[in-house]
Amino acid sequence: MSQIGATPAATAEINLIGFSDLWAALAAGGRDLRAAPLFALAFALPYVLGGWLVAWALTAQGQLWWTLPASAGFPILGPFIACGFYEISRRLETGEALNLRAIAGVIFRQKDRQIPSMAAVIVIFFLFWNFLAHMIFALFLGTVSLTNITSSLEVFTTSQGVLMLLVGTGLGAVIATLLFALTVVSLPLLLDREVDFVTAMLTSIALVQANPLVMLVWGAGIAMALFLAMLPGFLGLFLVLPLFGHASWHLYRRALT
Repeated sequence: MSQIGATPAATAEINLIGFSDLWAALAAGGRDLRAAPLFALAFALPYVLGGWLVAWALTAQGQLWWTLPASAGFPILGPFIACGFYEISRRLETGEALNLRAIAGVIFRQKDRQIPSMAAVIVIFFLFWNFLAHMIFALFLGTVSLTNITSSLEVFTTSQGVLMLLVGTGLGAVIATLLFALTVVSLPLLLDREVDFVTAMLTSIALVQANPLVMLVWGAGIAMALFLAMLPGFLGLFLVLPLFGHASWHLYRRALT
């Protein structure tokens, strides 16, 4: 890695990073996970339970409307849960004790700092994507006879259904990429330093712009790992969430000085 200049607010120096830094961050994340497995299980549990709730609402009850309020908890809780992983990694890095009360206190104190503002940004993205997804569905399949898509998936094999999936996936990828650029290092930065959330987001975007290919691979790797983790009844999240949560802290340490 080599320094290339200051962030827009000069709060940190952005470094050029390579694929070796990604592997090193993952390796360090794995060490942190092995050092604090019970914390990993505790912080990942809300996401596993939330996944089960959404799946139950869709399959057992057939209540599609339940998925919105159930899923809304993910972007709200996400930044605070991530802070738990960051704080554990920070303590292991500095040799501090892994005290549950102290770690929970750090997470709780974030309510008075900038993390809630970042949570609000994530929620806005979530709600916008939900609104956009409904618009895309109505645009391409609004004239199709009413069908319960949870039990009759044939509608997605029609020309309109395939086109809807292509457009929706493309737009979803754009929104996800933008959100990733805004948050990839802004959350650990907000935990670690006294900066405002706008500065943190600008810093995060500047890092992605300075390292586009490396960060693209990092984001794609996270997305793929999360997708695979959800396949075995969401149980894979017990491994993937803490692994990448800890690794994100170490990548932040390498990316900003």
